[in-house]
Amino acid sequence: MKRMFAVLLTLAMALSLAACGGDSGSNSNGAGGSGSSEGGVIKIGIYEPSSGANGAGGKKEVLGIEYANTQVSSVTIGGEEYKVELVPVDNQSENDKGVSAAQQLVSSGVAVVLGSYGSGVSMAAAPVFEEAKIAAIGCSCTNPGVTLGNPYYFRVCYLDPFQGSVLANLAKDEFDAKTAYVFTELGDDYSVGLGEYFTQECGRLGIQVVADQNPQGNTDMSGFVNAAKSAGADVIFAPSSTTVASLLIDQAASAGIPLIAGDTWDDAVILQAASKSKADVYFSTFYDEGASDDAAAFMEGFKAWLNANSDKLANNGGSDTVSAVSALGYDAYMVAIEAIKAAGSADSDAIAKALPGVTYTGVTGDVVFDDEGDVDKNIIFIKGVDTEKGEFYSVKEQGLAQ
Repeated sequence: MKRMFAVLLTLAMALSLAACGGDSGSNSNGAGGSGSSEGGVIKIGIYEPSSGANGAGGKKEVLGIEYANTQVSSVTIGGEEYKVELVPVDNQSENDKGVSAAQQLVSSGVAVVLGSYGSGVSMAAAPVFEEAKIAAIGCSCTNPGVTLGNPYYFRVCYLDPFQGSVLANLAKDEFDAKTAYVFTELGDDYSVGLGEYFTQECGRLGIQVVADQNPQGNTDMSGFVNAAKSAGADVIFAPSSTTVASLLIDQAASAGIPLIAGDTWDDAVILQAASKSKADVYFSTFYDEGASDDAAAFMEGFKAWLNANSDKLANNGGSDTVSAVSALGYDAYMVAIEAIKAAGSADSDAIAKALPGVTYTGVTGDVVFDDEGDVDKNIIFIKGVDTEKGEFYSVKEQGLAQ
């Protein structure tokens, strides 16, 4: 419905301008919207954090985008080949800084935007991209509010209501949990939202929930772990940043309480912290290299690319462990390329209008957009940490909770 409203609104504005003899602000391609294709170049914006609380995750997401660009570095429009140029900005993991970063991308003439790691900064930038008629494709921003009511925001990842439901069922099925301690980060839209969806499903499953929130900047996790012990928690659910997670893992390990988390924990930082402390850690993720031949090929190629460049390897945390967000960044870039091809234009609004009809089989699964610009992914991969081998392992594939 929102797509139809956007089309009708655009037509009405165009007719009004034509009647007044106005200029629709068209670019060099003669179509409305923005997007630069001068000199045979089309620009794709990267709206990601390279600093702040989510900087480490943002860098890994960018790596997936950059690797995809090495695989498909040009696109043909109207019989002419255009080089694809990446334009990165740092949203600094902050909502207010994110608005400025989004405006910077608009000013640079990008035709489409990818990102961001972090739902809060994605929602903060959404109105900027909508006003400029530039489509944004989220890679790992899972909060439902990112795309809701915005015909210019899409994403290639599953959503938190589904993720929260699956993880609550994991607590019940794998740990026979009667009480869950839910630990979220105050002011973090992703953390608070996923905690709420987990809690809702726990209510349906008959699991008692004891909840606490970590204030921004706090690094002492002992009080929270003691509270979980006092509550008799069978599991701790901690949808948190990797920075906070690494602090929490050691304390929880000493208490002997298993940890369950969302997609942000699919990271080498978690692997190192859990292996060192011998913590019992499980998390949901978007990608498993064993899921398909394409997924396995991505892992092999991406690792080789990382190891050939010391700067890229450093941005990946110093190891060649493949994070799911890198795979999502790769898929988001490829979807953008398919949208440009479908539009047959470098014009941003034309690309946005082409996106709903794009279908793509990616390394993280099939991409088919619904009316909200979301994908219907109904499988989540559950992984754990083998603390003896110091590596992640696949626990199971989890579908929709019944």
